[in-house]
Amino acid sequence: MRKRVEKALESIRPTLQANGGDIELVEVKKGVVKIRLKGACAGCPLAQMTLKGFVEDVIKKNVSGVKSIEAV
Repeated sequence: MRKRVEKALESIRPTLQANGGDIELVEVKKGVVKIRLKGACAGCPLAQMTLKGFVEDVIKKNVSGVKSIEAV
């Protein structure tokens, strides 16, 4: 599952990098994906919306078995 999540994150990364941010996969355990937003995304007031409305959506569409996404 981790490799499939990493592949999904690779499709997201260019969009985040275009806005000065980035994303790092921390852990995948029992369907819970833990990620770290970096750069401009780390302090952005819209980070939670990006996480739930964009990152979670892309990962869940591409990786079966993912229950939730959490920022660490």
